[in-house]
Amino acid sequence: MAKIETPRPIRGTQDMLGEQALRFQHVVDTFERVRKLYAFQRVEVPVFEATAVFARSLGETTDVVSKEMYTFEDRGGDSLTLRPEFTAGIARAYLTEGWQQYAPLKVATHGPLFRYERPQKGRFRQFHQLDAEVIGAAEPAADVELLVMADQLLRELGVSEGVTLQLNTLGDAETRNAWRDALVRHFTAHRGELSEDSLDRLERNPMRILDSKDPRDRPIADEAPAIDDVLTSEAGAFFEAVTKGLDAAGVAWTRNPRLVRGLDYYRHTAFEFVTDRLGAQGTVLGGGRYDGLIETLGGSHTPAVGWAAGIERLAMLIEAPEGDAPSVAVIPDKPELESEAIKIAARLRSCGVATELPFRGNAKRRAELARKRGAKGLLYVREDQLFLSTSERESAESMQLSQKIMDALGQSYLVGGVE
Repeated sequence: MAKIETPRPIRGTQDMLGEQALRFQHVVDTFERVRKLYAFQRVEVPVFEATAVFARSLGETTDVVSKEMYTFEDRGGDSLTLRPEFTAGIARAYLTEGWQQYAPLKVATHGPLFRYERPQKGRFRQFHQLDAEVIGAAEPAADVELLVMADQLLRELGVSEGVTLQLNTLGDAETRNAWRDALVRHFTAHRGELSEDSLDRLERNPMRILDSKDPRDRPIADEAPAIDDVLTSEAGAFFEAVTKGLDAAGVAWTRNPRLVRGLDYYRHTAFEFVTDRLGAQGTVLGGGRYDGLIETLGGSHTPAVGWAAGIERLAMLIEAPEGDAPSVAVIPDKPELESEAIKIAARLRSCGVATELPFRGNAKRRAELARKRGAKGLLYVREDQLFLSTSERESAESMQLSQKIMDALGQSYLVGGVE
């Protein structure tokens, strides 16, 4: 009989177990704890949406829409797309589910996203992000709260050292239009010196030329007009309120006047938390204010601001957390005591004691398996007693474990000893 070939994982996806999975979960758990501190509600949105949700939100001419989305036609003939980011789906739900009544709405979520791009360090075709949004708030205080929340998340993960918050303003609509016109004039005067990509951006998205990495573009981009040259007094006051709020909260920041967001609905604050520990892909968290996005989906003018962070990238930066070792392993001394061991294990688990129930081999073999799993104690089930074996009989940890077992089982015949 011919050997059946095992299917390989899809390129750009990942399987996680052990330390990698623990790192990933630690990032998620920390995010969940921090979002509750800031009173952000947990929100869930579908993994796929009508393609128009992302095409309108991200722009038909962007690389994400034109090259990277996983789009397919379902059996009903509708064009659907696996979500490449969270914000568009949350904005759609804000409109279709009547969430306007809760404005200003503070929501957060996390989960998988999908983009067809070249896999590289910390970047996958199925990747995962944390996401936080404030919808329906025009005040700079909303930007400040999101930035302070992001800073606390990074500090509680232990990755804030070496991470810099880069901050810029994109101004209001008047500022942005004036800056765009100034940039078009500047780059048009240097058309013959620009790279092919930047010539394309000049027609579609001239602000993106500012962060080009092509050496042909850098001298021209470095000499481009600065947004401060056309910043209105209202936009300047907004940015000043954000920076004063960050200073009051003790959040360090640095101005990056070349930090941009290309789509027209972005306004005012743009930011990235950047590290030098991940090579070229140094942004671990980024976002900005998108006051015009919900209008592209058919809603009325709705101010909003948000950020997203890659879970995989954050997981690469954190210290490895401790594993999920069981507190105790329940081991029947004889095969006929198997049912009693199952009953005891069930009782311990229902009382909150992490319990392993090895189910292979004799008592000696099961004890070996339990030790490999890191069990802190072995609870042997015998005819007329329970025997708790620990590495240190008189230690505070072993005494605490013994008390937990007695509280859970109500057993007066528990005895103990050293392994």
